[in-house]
Amino acid sequence: MEQNLSKKTRTESDLIGSREVPESALYGVQTLRGIENFRISKFHLNEYPLFIQALAITKMGAAVANRELDLLTEEQTDAILKACKEILEGKHHEQFPVDMIQGGAGTTTNMNANEVIANRALELLGHQRGEYQYCSPNDHVNRSQSTNDAYPTAIHIGLYYTHLKLVKHFTELIASLRKKGKEFAHVIKMGRTQLEDAVPMTLGQTFNGFASILEHEVKNLDFAAQDFLTVNMGATAIGTGITAEPEYAEKCIAALRKITGLDIKLADDLVGATSDTSCMVGYSAAMRRVAVKMNKICNDLRLLASGPRCGLGEINLPAMQPGSSIMPGKVNPVIPEVMNQIAYKVIGNDLCVAMSGEAAQMELNAMEPVMAQCCFESADLFMNGFDTLRTLCVDGITANEEKCRRDVHDSIGVVTALNPVIGYKNSTKIAKEALETGKGVYELVLEHNILSKEDLDTILKPENMIKPVKLDIHLNS
Repeated sequence: MEQNLSKKTRTESDLIGSREVPESALYGVQTLRGIENFRISKFHLNEYPLFIQALAITKMGAAVANRELDLLTEEQTDAILKACKEILEGKHHEQFPVDMIQGGAGTTTNMNANEVIANRALELLGHQRGEYQYCSPNDHVNRSQSTNDAYPTAIHIGLYYTHLKLVKHFTELIASLRKKGKEFAHVIKMGRTQLEDAVPMTLGQTFNGFASILEHEVKNLDFAAQDFLTVNMGATAIGTGITAEPEYAEKCIAALRKITGLDIKLADDLVGATSDTSCMVGYSAAMRRVAVKMNKICNDLRLLASGPRCGLGEINLPAMQPGSSIMPGKVNPVIPEVMNQIAYKVIGNDLCVAMSGEAAQMELNAMEPVMAQCCFESADLFMNGFDTLRTLCVDGITANEEKCRRDVHDSIGVVTALNPVIGYKNSTKIAKEALETGKGVYELVLEHNILSKEDLDTILKPENMIKPVKLDIHLNS
């Protein structure tokens, strides 16, 4: 019985002709054509709930404005708003099966939303799905709109909500790095430049450095995300507002502000705004900056943990899985490695967004769908990556304090700390001899009677090598 019911259909028509739509579907004929035409990727609209909710919000704003202008009946408006609220509650998301990557500048996605909302509104009005004379996807749900303003407005709202979620995950990772910075504040180690021994520092300074460079990116992401709050709702097809009545744009923006509580604004020039996708270009670029820094941090974690016997071995990453099918005992830094790969994907997505952004022609950019997909995907990848890196790696990192201390003691780099007191010539002489003989800097300074043991110990105290200090120390005469 259930199998027969699932095969029931209803007939719907559009410009191209008539088609049989599954009776169980809230979507209609244009969504069906989109499903058939765009079998492109595994990225489907129903995997991006914040985007679906933003589509519903956009349609709610339009419905409120149209009702205020007497372009919809009270009954139609109430039904449309109730259908949209159900979508905001997480219902009917499975009815958005279209591919995120599509031709038509987002028309398939816009019509998917129009059809689902219209059919659900019809049910709420006591009618059958497909009885569009009572509530039409085009004439009522899409009233005073075009894909070219409704679709980018929904992208903007969806990406802004995604940004708020992303920053939460990002700041949790930063806090974890800060916690390690405090935990390792007492661990003296060698700093390195160009992978060569440089000067002493603490392991805490290393992790605080990681945290601080990421904290700067929170501000940059916030700044880029502000552009999403400017929308072109009311522009309709090309920005001239054709088919929309006077005051519609302003009423729609006011409704969107009330629905979301966000500081949504109407673009100053709707013609310019309708073809302009620079907000996605800017936010994707902001995510690329994060990706570049995440790569640096994860590369450093892998180097610092390299070994366990023949590498730097300053820290221990949590052992997550066996590292080899042939080498017993090998454990790999798999969590930083996967974060690296996420960063590469985000950087690649950014290139796609940039190229698509410059592909705008005349009054529209038809490449918006892939731009939106890339931005949503990059944010999702980052959120998963941040949580994975934090919980499965950073939180469990431990320090090899003795190894760090021994490296500082054995390093020639500590001679730099002596340079202000003994001079560059003496420092160079000591460094060269240490390289040639294998002796330590500490040993050679005392051997050549350059400094007293007391003064040498004072200079080489950890706390005197990791920040600017003023020491009253002089050469032996």
